[in-house]
Amino acid sequence: MIALADVERDVVIVVCGISAGIHAALTPEHLAEGFPPGLGFAASAFLLAGLAIVLTRRPASVSAFGAAAIVLSGLLVSYALATTTGLPLLHPEAEPVDGLALATKAIEAAGLLAAVHHSTRSRQALTAAHSLPKGTLT
Repeated sequence: MIALADVERDVVIVVCGISAGIHAALTPEHLAEGFPPGLGFAASAFLLAGLAIVLTRRPASVSAFGAAAIVLSGLLVSYALATTTGLPLLHPEAEPVDGLALATKAIEAAGLLAAVHHSTRSRQALTAAHSLPKGTLT
């Protein structure tokens, strides 16, 4: 039987990989708009790819799940700002909403939910393990 933690980990890894690929593919287009937006897309691709690798190699890393949640939530908030008010320094004018971006954000939201749920369950398990009396087997 497949454990929920394994499914959550796999979802976060796949989401980071998909989002990294999309951000990497869009980096040249955003570099043509200017260095700051291009740099933002390149940095996002780099961070997401790194997270996918770390989560693959260290599947029990609670800090990697926390980092994934932070990066994914940052991307979602950044996009919301980019399409409503713009992002100072990176993309000052609001950009139009498009289908690829919405699909990417839906995928990232799923990854964020999986990362947060996994992190919450892992912290609860660690707290429960630390609250057991010494010598108690788990």
